[in-house]
Amino acid sequence: MIAPSPARPERHFVSVWNPSYADDAMEQHLELLLSLAREHDAKRLAADDLYIWWGKVRSPNRQTAQVHLDDAKSVAAELDAGARTETQLYLTDYRSLYVADVDAIHFGELPESEGSHVPGYYRREKLSADYWFRVLDVRRLVTDDLNGVIRELKALRNVHYSDKPVSLYGGMVDLPLFVTRPDGRRFFDEEERDAITGERLWAEFDAEVGTGVAAIERDLRDNLFGERAWLGLEMTARTFIATGEGVFRAHRADNGFDFGQVIGSFAKALEVQVNTVLRAASAGLSAQERLANIGGRTVDLTEFRPLTLGELASAIGGERALNDALRGRLDNGAWFTSSLPAILDDFRPLRNEGTHVARVDRATATRWRDRLLGVGCTGDFVELSRVRVKQVNGPQPVPRR
Repeated sequence: MIAPSPARPERHFVSVWNPSYADDAMEQHLELLLSLAREHDAKRLAADDLYIWWGKVRSPNRQTAQVHLDDAKSVAAELDAGARTETQLYLTDYRSLYVADVDAIHFGELPESEGSHVPGYYRREKLSADYWFRVLDVRRLVTDDLNGVIRELKALRNVHYSDKPVSLYGGMVDLPLFVTRPDGRRFFDEEERDAITGERLWAEFDAEVGTGVAAIERDLRDNLFGERAWLGLEMTARTFIATGEGVFRAHRADNGFDFGQVIGSFAKALEVQVNTVLRAASAGLSAQERLANIGGRTVDLTEFRPLTLGELASAIGGERALNDALRGRLDNGAWFTSSLPAILDDFRPLRNEGTHVARVDRATATRWRDRLLGVGCTGDFVELSRVRVKQVNGPQPVPRR
């Protein structure tokens, strides 16, 4: 993966969808992408044809040229040359926020041959676009949470506003905004996605999870974890925690229910969060320190696939050089290197049995749910949220995600 130049971070886009054109614009784009994904799964659509177009609609009231058009053309040229790691298009209606994976930009009207990749409302409303983003995938970041959208957008810097954080109120002018992301966050690494979604699009994963999980996420944040601990967890880990908690709450009174799905969701959350920390920390270690024996093979953790629970326990707890380096490089590093491997080892057999073989009863699920989430105790996920790479002076490597 090509890393962005420290002197010139990669530029991304922020835009909004206008309900006056279509009150369900995002849903229409997602429905089309999911329909094409089903065609691809049925082997009726080639992988190269699995995409949709999102138009930068031209307002009929605008009398001047599109602002910052040269910036868009510059990004388009970089995409054509394959010189970009990832180009992100953030889309919001102020209550929700999505990020799209863009691999090309087309200027002017699209050829008629692209009609099957464009939602029908563009044609029905006779909308014209200054340019079109070709979108390969879409991830949901925030659902029906204004403050959540504000927090997420603050992670971006507005290139044409002295690199200040993006402001939802007062800052959404001359759209799309051209922004950078100082933390280097990537959302569409195929290796990470495939390990979490089972080689499906993020859009498919989000559709399966559903929007109802957002209410549980807010409840966990506000009434159990607290904002600092909740936001200290990776976005996808939070989704898995809320998914498992949602199933648990729905069936907690049913003693005959198989709680394997609850355990499986919590296991995925652990894998996502621990792999995120390990990858970020390993990027700053020496070549020797970041080596681990995985399945009898010595691998560099910055270049290897995400690890399973058992592999994580073995690497963190069993590799002396790695263990010592992580303890010194991480906030809450002593807990991460000493306590976490045992927790993963204890949980791993249950996860394997619960999701593949044996039934998980209510008492077992309750015990682990209370321990992980922190019901009546300091939860393991709260401890994990405190594990971060220590801040040091000078530029830091951007971890591959």
